[in-house]
Amino acid sequence: MISLVAFDLDDTLAESKQPLKESMGEALADLLSVAHVAVISGGDWPQFEKQIVSRLPEHADLSKLWLMPTTGTKLYLYRDTRWAPKYADTFTEDEKKGILIAFNASLDATGFTPGRTWGDRIEDRGSQITFSALGQQAPVAEKKQWDPDFAKRTVIQADLRKRLPGLSINMGGSTSIDITRKGVDKGSALIELREASGIPLEQMMFIGDAIFPGGNDYPAKEIGLKTVRVHNPGDTLIAIAAIIACLQ
Repeated sequence: MISLVAFDLDDTLAESKQPLKESMGEALADLLSVAHVAVISGGDWPQFEKQIVSRLPEHADLSKLWLMPTTGTKLYLYRDTRWAPKYADTFTEDEKKGILIAFNASLDATGFTPGRTWGDRIEDRGSQITFSALGQQAPVAEKKQWDPDFAKRTVIQADLRKRLPGLSINMGGSTSIDITRKGVDKGSALIELREASGIPLEQMMFIGDAIFPGGNDYPAKEIGLKTVRVHNPGDTLIAIAAIIACLQ
């Protein structure tokens, strides 16, 4: 029996960096009435507040919601009428500098530096460094066109893995590459969630759009979870409806 359903965020629950639609907020509230829900994504806490927290209906049972920013290197829980961090694992300043140097060198080496960007391409999220090819504020339509088949990022990822062999490097969202400590990915986040929640992995399911080798959702499959690959939030709504029907 499924006791917890974990989700990716961008291109799974919502369009890249966009707030949940009302229909998704209601669907998650309905799911929270029959199971625990977790969201694990590369975005930092402010992005979670904007995309998820602000879009959930008042009747959602937040005590069963587990929010895990920066690929699960942080965990936020709703306790005493507010969201608060339970833990966070951050890079040192020297580690951050080395990652930024490697990113710039990799873009030069692979030739995939975009001609136009919207906002910063590299974001320091404390426990994760994220490269967004077209910038943090790029329009969704532009993002979808840049690397729809992950081909460009696969080349960049392979180059980065040679430059940063001691770190985890995974693709996510529409244009992003996320860098975390070695062994830190959505699989390790789900194992941490098992310890925090007391819910065994056998009772968890993961839903995401990047469940393929090299995708940042794939580690959930590698640790043995039941997984559902979706292509957009519409697919996710269908999956949620099916899960609720099975659990009721």
